[in-house]
Amino acid sequence: MMKQLAYFSVICSLIGLFISCNSNQKVDHNHAVKTASISSEGNIQSSASDTMDQYEVIKSKEQWKEILTGGEYRILREGGTELPFVNKYYDKKTEGVYYCNACGQPLYASDTKFASGTGWPSFWKPIRPDAVNEKEDNGLFMTRTEIVCSRCGSHIGHVFNDGPEPTGLRYCMNSQALDFEKMDLASTDLKKLPVKEKK
Repeated sequence: MMKQLAYFSVICSLIGLFISCNSNQKVDHNHAVKTASISSEGNIQSSASDTMDQYEVIKSKEQWKEILTGGEYRILREGGTELPFVNKYYDKKTEGVYYCNACGQPLYASDTKFASGTGWPSFWKPIRPDAVNEKEDNGLFMTRTEIVCSRCGSHIGHVFNDGPEPTGLRYCMNSQALDFEKMDLASTDLKKLPVKEKK
């Protein structure tokens, strides 16, 4: 009986951690979508559909499993979430660029990263308006806006409307969904960054 209570307690704690990515306030999905669609200001554009054939990079489950670790696959291809505060990039302050860890597309620059207090790496806008797409996520008895890589469709995290100005958005991402490369942003044309192929 004590073992069952311990297991139940652990499961409840993990669910609570997962939900805490939205810890600051309840999400107004319509507001997030409306704000995110203003692409000329550097925000994301809503994707009309999420079919596999819309992506440039398409691989089978077996092919993804060959290039991703178990944890990366669980997050990127199965929509999982890592634990807060014990992941690789939540507190990283180095200047550079964050890429999709599945296909190598540039996603976020460090100059848009901020300390959200949630325990996950957070950004107030993507590197280009078309770098990420959004999907409605109705899991865990709530509606959230999921963020996926626009090149391969991999799950990166979620976006919320409680971020800092100028966008008011918080892109709450998973470290295992990202790959970081140190670089001088002042001397880099972020709009022309090439894809960083996964080795």
